[in-house]
Amino acid sequence: MDFYPKQKLGFGLMRMPLLDKSSETDVDIEQVKRMVDLFLEQGFTYFDTAWMYHGFASESVAKTVLTDRHPRESYTLATKLHAGFLRTQGDRDLVFSEQLRKTGAGYFDYYLIHGVDAGLLQQYEKLDCFNWLLEKKAQGLVRHAGFSFHDSAELLDRVLTEHPEMEFVQLQINYLDWESPWVQSRACYEVCVKHGKPVIVMEPVKGGTLAKVPEAAERLLKASDPVSSVPSWAIRFAASLPGVMLVLSGMSDLEQVRDNTGFMRQFRPLSEAETALCFQAAEIINGQIAIPCTGCSYCTEGCPMHIAIPQYFSLYNEDMRENLAEKGWSATMGTYESLTGKFGKASDCVGCGQCEGVCPQHLPIIDNLKLVAEHYGS
Repeated sequence: MDFYPKQKLGFGLMRMPLLDKSSETDVDIEQVKRMVDLFLEQGFTYFDTAWMYHGFASESVAKTVLTDRHPRESYTLATKLHAGFLRTQGDRDLVFSEQLRKTGAGYFDYYLIHGVDAGLLQQYEKLDCFNWLLEKKAQGLVRHAGFSFHDSAELLDRVLTEHPEMEFVQLQINYLDWESPWVQSRACYEVCVKHGKPVIVMEPVKGGTLAKVPEAAERLLKASDPVSSVPSWAIRFAASLPGVMLVLSGMSDLEQVRDNTGFMRQFRPLSEAETALCFQAAEIINGQIAIPCTGCSYCTEGCPMHIAIPQYFSLYNEDMRENLAEKGWSATMGTYESLTGKFGKASDCVGCGQCEGVCPQHLPIIDNLKLVAEHYGS
């Protein structure tokens, strides 16, 4: 198998459509089947999943919608090993064997050490996970070995210096986070270029933030290109960077698949002028985002109070973009009340810190929940 996928767009099985919006495991299987089929029909092959996505159901969904229905040579599949579910070296093989069973894939084309940051790196090193992954590759169970990363460029440089055997790096890159002091998209990308490592991009649309931008930012982009969709700018921004071999999109409905495959089938990189427009749009958007959450839901898996953290942050952000002093009310208030019938309230937070320990964006979630609680409590 060639190292580089045939096309630069990958299907992230992380934000699939749901039948019951309150249950991450209740995936709309029939719609996802149509999405997968269309994706493959358009010449795209790369699918990305992970152990904990969709409440630990994503890998099983991959079997139902992909591996049970299409020849193994017609697609490439990536999954990941996360230190949060490892206590001993034996756990590595237990997880891997279960991933093979759940996906029915037989082997993984790409396998990643998941979400490397300063804290998780210690666990990965303690359990010798990098060498373990090379053993899986030698056994033919993994074709290509890499890792995803959420930390500083300085730490990334150290990891790549100590582990030159890793073939690729998965980074959060989008035009909103390009100069972010927390995400460090540009700086981390430049470290990969320095080490000659191909990059897979995650969160190019920042959890949907760059799909539904403020009106002023949308007008800016539409004035330049009235036809292209707003999220297409974000995906093309990431795909235009030299050394980026693939951009993942966590597609949530059939229309998103149509749109993404439409403009990526014959990919055209952004011009310098178009890239400059993206950065102008970023300035507008950054001025209106109260909580820069991507909705990855890592924070919810271990929350003892079962608080719907990403959903509450999304509602709060929407309200902060409106002039509620004039309206006095917004539809999100009713949505919040409805959600609290199924999940814990923002005010139920006990400050345990579990969520902040796994947040890839390093957000002060506890403090932000206090803002949400105060906003909707009043």
